[in-house]
Amino acid sequence: MRRLIASMLLTVAMTGVQAAWPEKPVTVLVPFPAGGSTDNVARILSAKFQAEFGGSFVVDNRPGAAGMIGAAIVKRAPADGYTVFVSSLGPFVIGPHLSKNAGYDPLKDFEYISVAVQAPNVLAVPANSPFKTVQDVIAYEKANPGKMTFASAGNGTSDHLTAELFWQQTGTSGIHVPYKGGAPAMNDLLGGQVDATFMNINTAVPHIKAGKLRALGITSTKRSPILPNVPTMEESGVKGVTVYSWQAVAAPKGLPADIKSKLHAATVAALNDPAVKSKLLDVGFEIVANTPEQFAAFQASEFSRWKKVIELGKITGD
Repeated sequence: MRRLIASMLLTVAMTGVQAAWPEKPVTVLVPFPAGGSTDNVARILSAKFQAEFGGSFVVDNRPGAAGMIGAAIVKRAPADGYTVFVSSLGPFVIGPHLSKNAGYDPLKDFEYISVAVQAPNVLAVPANSPFKTVQDVIAYEKANPGKMTFASAGNGTSDHLTAELFWQQTGTSGIHVPYKGGAPAMNDLLGGQVDATFMNINTAVPHIKAGKLRALGITSTKRSPILPNVPTMEESGVKGVTVYSWQAVAAPKGLPADIKSKLHAATVAALNDPAVKSKLLDVGFEIVANTPEQFAAFQASEFSRWKKVIELGKITGD
Protein backbone atom coordinates (compact mmCIF):
# COMPACT_ATOMS: atom_id res chain seq x y z
CA MET A 1 0.00 0.00 0.00
CA ARG A 2 2.85 2.38 0.86
CA ARG A 3 4.49 1.71 -2.50
CA LEU A 4 1.18 2.28 -4.28
CA ILE A 5 0.62 5.60 -2.52
CA ALA A 6 4.21 6.68 -3.26
CA SER A 7 3.75 5.80 -6.93
CA MET A 8 0.51 7.78 -7.10
CA LEU A 9 2.14 10.80 -5.46
CA LEU A 10 5.07 10.61 -7.88
CA THR A 11 2.70 10.48 -10.84
CA VAL A 12 0.81 13.51 -9.54
CA ALA A 13 4.07 15.36 -8.97
CA MET A 14 5.35 14.59 -12.50
CA THR A 15 2.03 15.64 -14.02
CA GLY A 16 2.25 18.90 -12.13
CA VAL A 17 5.77 19.55 -13.43
CA GLN A 18 4.81 18.81 -17.01
CA ALA A 19 1.68 20.94 -16.75
CA ALA A 20 3.86 23.88 -15.67
CA TRP A 21 6.12 23.64 -18.72
CA PRO A 22 7.93 25.81 -19.55
CA GLU A 23 9.32 26.88 -16.20
CA LYS A 24 12.61 28.12 -17.68
CA PRO A 25 13.81 29.35 -21.11
CA VAL A 26 13.45 26.89 -23.97
CA THR A 27 16.34 26.71 -26.43
CA VAL A 28 15.27 26.59 -30.08
CA LEU A 29 18.43 25.30 -31.72
CA VAL A 30 19.06 26.16 -35.38
CA PRO A 31 22.11 24.42 -36.90
CA PHE A 32 22.78 27.23 -39.38
CA PRO A 33 23.80 30.91 -39.22
CA ALA A 34 21.27 33.64 -38.49
CA GLY A 35 19.48 35.21 -41.43
CA GLY A 36 18.84 32.12 -43.56
CA SER A 37 15.56 30.39 -44.37
CA THR A 38 15.73 27.96 -41.46
CA ASP A 39 16.59 30.71 -39.00
CA ASN A 40 13.67 32.82 -40.23
CA VAL A 41 11.22 29.93 -39.82
CA ALA A 42 12.60 29.21 -36.33
CA ARG A 43 12.15 32.82 -35.24
CA ILE A 44 8.59 32.95 -36.52
CA LEU A 45 7.72 29.74 -34.65
CA SER A 46 9.58 30.79 -31.49
CA ALA A 47 7.58 34.00 -31.26
CA LYS A 48 4.32 32.07 -31.64
CA PHE A 49 5.41 29.45 -29.07
CA GLN A 50 6.23 32.19 -26.60
CA ALA A 51 2.83 33.81 -27.14
CA GLU A 52 1.09 30.45 -26.72
CA PHE A 53 2.96 29.04 -23.73
CA GLY A 54 4.48 32.06 -22.04
CA GLY A 55 8.03 31.83 -20.79
CA SER A 56 10.94 32.42 -23.15
CA PHE A 57 11.86 30.62 -26.38
CA VAL A 58 15.39 31.60 -27.41
CA VAL A 59 16.83 30.86 -30.84
CA ASP A 60 20.39 29.52 -30.58
CA ASN A 61 22.34 29.36 -33.86
CA ARG A 62 24.94 26.57 -33.86
CA PRO A 63 26.28 26.35 -37.43
CA GLY A 64 28.89 23.95 -38.70
CA ALA A 65 29.38 20.75 -40.72
CA ALA A 66 26.26 21.37 -42.84
CA GLY A 67 24.07 21.34 -39.72
CA MET A 68 25.45 18.16 -38.20
CA ILE A 69 27.14 19.91 -35.27
CA GLY A 70 23.82 21.36 -34.14
CA ALA A 71 22.02 18.06 -34.66
CA ALA A 72 24.56 16.26 -32.46
CA ILE A 73 24.07 18.87 -29.73
CA VAL A 74 20.31 18.24 -29.81
CA LYS A 75 20.85 14.49 -29.65
CA ARG A 76 22.86 14.91 -26.44
CA ALA A 77 20.41 17.35 -24.82
CA PRO A 78 17.99 16.18 -22.10
CA ALA A 79 14.61 15.11 -23.46
CA ASP A 80 12.76 17.42 -21.07
CA GLY A 81 11.11 19.88 -23.42
CA TYR A 82 13.73 22.58 -23.03
CA THR A 83 15.50 21.93 -26.34
CA VAL A 84 13.61 22.22 -29.63
CA PHE A 85 15.32 21.58 -32.97
CA VAL A 86 14.37 23.55 -36.09
CA SER A 87 16.35 22.48 -39.14
CA SER A 88 16.27 22.07 -42.88
CA LEU A 89 16.48 18.65 -44.49
CA GLY A 90 20.31 18.47 -44.46
CA PRO A 91 20.94 17.09 -40.95
CA PHE A 92 17.88 14.84 -41.19
CA VAL A 93 18.45 13.12 -44.54
CA ILE A 94 21.73 14.21 -46.19
CA GLY A 95 24.58 14.88 -43.76
CA PRO A 96 24.81 11.41 -42.21
CA HIS A 97 25.39 9.90 -45.68
CA LEU A 98 28.39 12.18 -46.17
CA SER A 99 30.11 11.60 -42.83
CA LYS A 100 30.92 8.40 -40.97
CA ASN A 101 31.11 10.38 -37.73
CA ALA A 102 27.95 12.49 -37.76
CA GLY A 103 27.55 12.08 -34.00
CA TYR A 104 23.89 11.08 -34.20
CA ASP A 105 21.48 8.76 -36.00
CA PRO A 106 18.69 10.77 -37.65
CA LEU A 107 16.44 7.71 -37.77
CA LYS A 108 16.66 7.02 -34.03
CA ASP A 109 17.79 10.06 -32.04
CA PHE A 110 14.94 12.54 -32.50
CA GLU A 111 11.28 12.97 -31.75
CA TYR A 112 9.68 14.16 -34.96
CA ILE A 113 7.10 16.88 -34.39
CA SER A 114 6.23 18.33 -37.81
CA VAL A 115 7.57 19.30 -41.20
CA ALA A 116 6.70 22.98 -41.08
CA VAL A 117 7.21 24.23 -44.62
CA GLN A 118 8.72 23.19 -47.92
CA ALA A 119 9.94 25.09 -50.97
CA PRO A 120 11.15 24.00 -54.39
CA ASN A 121 14.47 24.86 -55.97
CA VAL A 122 14.83 26.97 -59.10
CA LEU A 123 17.34 26.42 -61.88
CA ALA A 124 18.65 29.96 -62.35
CA VAL A 125 21.28 31.57 -64.56
CA PRO A 126 22.55 35.16 -64.86
CA ALA A 127 20.26 37.46 -66.83
CA ASN A 128 22.78 37.73 -69.69
CA SER A 129 23.26 33.96 -69.95
CA PRO A 130 22.79 32.37 -73.38
CA PHE A 131 20.63 29.67 -71.76
CA LYS A 132 16.92 30.40 -72.12
CA THR A 133 15.38 27.01 -71.24
CA VAL A 134 16.14 23.80 -69.36
CA GLN A 135 16.55 22.05 -72.71
CA ASP A 136 19.20 24.61 -73.69
CA VAL A 137 21.18 23.54 -70.62
CA ILE A 138 20.76 19.83 -71.37
CA ALA A 139 21.79 20.29 -75.00
CA TYR A 140 24.90 22.24 -74.02
CA GLU A 141 25.92 19.71 -71.35
CA LYS A 142 25.52 16.81 -73.76
CA ALA A 143 27.67 18.59 -76.31
CA ASN A 144 30.15 19.82 -73.68
CA PRO A 145 30.21 17.28 -70.83
CA GLY A 146 31.78 18.45 -67.59
CA LYS A 147 32.14 22.11 -68.60
CA MET A 148 29.10 24.01 -67.31
CA THR A 149 29.59 25.22 -63.74
CA PHE A 150 26.93 24.96 -61.02
CA ALA A 151 27.36 26.86 -57.76
CA SER A 152 26.15 25.59 -54.40
CA ALA A 153 26.21 26.67 -50.77
CA GLY A 154 28.48 23.70 -50.02
CA ASN A 155 28.95 19.96 -50.44
CA GLY A 156 25.82 18.01 -49.59
CA THR A 157 23.48 20.98 -49.62
CA SER A 158 20.10 20.90 -51.34
CA ASP A 159 21.35 22.97 -54.30
CA HIS A 160 24.33 20.65 -54.75
CA LEU A 161 22.32 17.43 -54.62
CA THR A 162 19.61 18.81 -56.90
CA ALA A 163 22.28 19.46 -59.53
CA GLU A 164 23.64 15.93 -59.05
CA LEU A 165 20.13 14.49 -59.41
CA PHE A 166 19.58 16.60 -62.53
CA TRP A 167 22.75 15.23 -64.10
CA GLN A 168 21.82 11.66 -63.18
CA GLN A 169 18.31 11.95 -64.61
CA THR A 170 19.39 13.67 -67.86
CA GLY A 171 22.56 11.68 -68.50
CA THR A 172 24.67 14.83 -68.46
CA SER A 173 27.49 16.20 -66.34
CA GLY A 174 28.69 19.55 -65.11
CA ILE A 175 31.16 21.01 -62.65
CA HIS A 176 30.03 21.45 -59.06
CA VAL A 177 31.49 24.61 -57.48
CA PRO A 178 30.89 24.53 -53.71
CA TYR A 179 31.02 27.73 -51.65
CA LYS A 180 31.06 28.34 -47.92
CA GLY A 181 27.45 29.41 -47.81
CA GLY A 182 24.71 30.74 -50.04
CA ALA A 183 25.80 34.38 -50.03
CA PRO A 184 29.18 33.93 -51.77
CA ALA A 185 27.59 31.48 -54.22
CA MET A 186 24.96 34.07 -55.10
CA ASN A 187 27.59 36.81 -55.50
CA ASP A 188 29.55 34.78 -58.04
CA LEU A 189 26.40 33.73 -59.89
CA LEU A 190 25.28 37.36 -60.17
CA GLY A 191 28.79 38.31 -61.27
CA GLY A 192 28.87 35.62 -63.95
CA GLN A 193 31.77 33.69 -62.43
CA VAL A 194 29.60 30.53 -62.48
CA ASP A 195 27.01 29.49 -65.04
CA ALA A 196 24.04 28.30 -63.00
CA THR A 197 22.67 27.00 -59.73
CA PHE A 198 19.64 25.24 -58.26
CA MET A 199 18.71 27.66 -55.49
CA ASN A 200 15.82 27.77 -53.06
CA ILE A 201 12.93 29.75 -54.50
CA ASN A 202 12.76 32.28 -51.67
CA THR A 203 16.43 33.11 -52.27
CA ALA A 204 15.98 33.33 -56.02
CA VAL A 205 12.78 35.38 -56.32
CA PRO A 206 14.12 38.85 -55.38
CA HIS A 207 16.93 38.58 -57.93
CA ILE A 208 14.64 37.15 -60.61
CA LYS A 209 12.11 39.95 -60.12
CA ALA A 210 14.92 42.50 -60.16
CA GLY A 211 16.01 41.20 -63.57
CA LYS A 212 19.41 40.00 -62.36
CA LEU A 213 18.72 36.28 -62.77
CA ARG A 214 16.71 34.23 -65.25
CA ALA A 215 14.72 31.26 -63.95
CA LEU A 216 14.67 28.32 -66.37
CA GLY A 217 12.78 25.68 -64.40
CA ILE A 218 11.39 24.84 -61.00
CA THR A 219 11.57 21.53 -59.12
CA SER A 220 7.99 21.57 -57.77
CA THR A 221 5.11 19.34 -58.84
CA LYS A 222 3.28 22.37 -60.26
CA ARG A 223 4.15 25.94 -61.11
CA SER A 224 4.69 28.37 -58.27
CA PRO A 225 2.15 31.19 -57.91
CA ILE A 226 5.02 33.64 -57.37
CA LEU A 227 6.82 32.49 -60.55
CA PRO A 228 3.88 31.50 -62.76
CA ASN A 229 5.83 31.75 -66.02
CA VAL A 230 8.54 29.32 -64.94
CA PRO A 231 7.85 25.72 -66.06
CA THR A 232 8.33 22.72 -63.82
CA MET A 233 11.14 20.30 -64.59
CA GLU A 234 8.55 17.77 -65.79
CA GLU A 235 7.04 20.35 -68.14
CA SER A 236 10.56 20.91 -69.43
CA GLY A 237 10.92 17.20 -70.23
CA VAL A 238 12.94 16.18 -67.16
CA LYS A 239 11.44 13.47 -64.98
CA GLY A 240 12.54 12.50 -61.46
CA VAL A 241 13.81 15.95 -60.43
CA THR A 242 10.92 16.97 -58.23
CA VAL A 243 12.76 18.32 -55.19
CA TYR A 244 11.74 20.32 -52.17
CA SER A 245 13.91 21.83 -49.50
CA TRP A 246 12.10 21.74 -46.18
CA GLN A 247 12.25 22.98 -42.61
CA ALA A 248 11.02 20.88 -39.71
CA VAL A 249 10.58 20.83 -35.94
CA ALA A 250 11.98 18.02 -33.78
CA ALA A 251 13.36 17.39 -30.29
CA PRO A 252 15.64 14.94 -28.45
CA LYS A 253 14.36 11.36 -28.35
CA GLY A 254 12.17 10.71 -25.34
CA LEU A 255 10.35 14.04 -25.26
CA PRO A 256 7.34 13.71 -22.89
CA ALA A 257 4.22 12.94 -24.90
CA ASP A 258 2.20 15.86 -23.53
CA ILE A 259 4.90 18.40 -24.44
CA LYS A 260 5.27 16.84 -27.89
CA SER A 261 1.52 17.16 -28.39
CA LYS A 262 1.55 20.80 -27.26
CA LEU A 263 4.45 21.69 -29.56
CA HIS A 264 2.80 19.99 -32.51
CA ALA A 265 -0.50 21.77 -31.97
CA ALA A 266 1.26 25.12 -31.53
CA THR A 267 3.33 24.57 -34.69
CA VAL A 268 0.26 23.79 -36.80
CA ALA A 269 -1.63 26.76 -35.34
CA ALA A 270 1.30 29.11 -35.96
CA LEU A 271 1.74 28.06 -39.58
CA ASN A 272 -1.97 28.47 -40.25
CA ASP A 273 -2.19 31.87 -38.59
CA PRO A 274 -3.28 34.15 -41.50
CA ALA A 275 -0.52 36.70 -40.86
CA VAL A 276 2.21 34.05 -40.68
CA LYS A 277 0.85 31.99 -43.55
CA SER A 278 0.68 34.91 -45.97
CA LYS A 279 4.21 35.99 -45.07
CA LEU A 280 5.56 32.50 -45.80
CA LEU A 281 3.54 32.03 -49.00
CA ASP A 282 4.71 35.39 -50.33
CA VAL A 283 8.33 34.22 -50.39
CA GLY A 284 7.58 30.84 -51.97
CA PHE A 285 7.14 28.52 -49.00
CA GLU A 286 4.35 25.95 -48.98
CA ILE A 287 2.76 25.10 -45.63
CA VAL A 288 3.07 21.42 -44.68
CA ALA A 289 2.29 21.22 -40.93
CA ASN A 290 1.98 17.44 -40.94
CA THR A 291 1.68 15.01 -38.03
CA PRO A 292 4.61 13.39 -36.21
CA GLU A 293 3.76 10.08 -37.87
CA GLN A 294 3.69 11.65 -41.33
CA PHE A 295 6.98 13.42 -40.63
CA ALA A 296 8.66 10.17 -39.59
CA ALA A 297 7.45 8.37 -42.74
CA PHE A 298 8.51 11.29 -44.95
CA GLN A 299 11.92 11.49 -43.29
CA ALA A 300 12.53 7.77 -43.91
CA SER A 301 11.57 8.17 -47.58
CA GLU A 302 13.79 11.23 -48.07
CA PHE A 303 16.66 9.53 -46.22
CA SER A 304 16.54 6.61 -48.66
CA ARG A 305 16.17 8.83 -51.72
CA TRP A 306 19.18 11.03 -51.03
CA LYS A 307 21.28 8.05 -49.97
CA LYS A 308 20.88 6.65 -53.50
CA VAL A 309 21.76 9.98 -55.13
CA ILE A 310 24.85 10.39 -52.96
CA GLU A 311 26.07 6.83 -53.54
CA LEU A 312 25.47 6.97 -57.30
CA GLY A 313 27.25 10.30 -57.57
CA LYS A 314 30.08 9.17 -55.28
CA ILE A 315 29.58 12.39 -53.30
CA THR A 316 31.59 13.04 -50.16
CA GLY A 317 31.52 15.75 -47.55
CA ASP A 318 34.99 16.99 -48.52
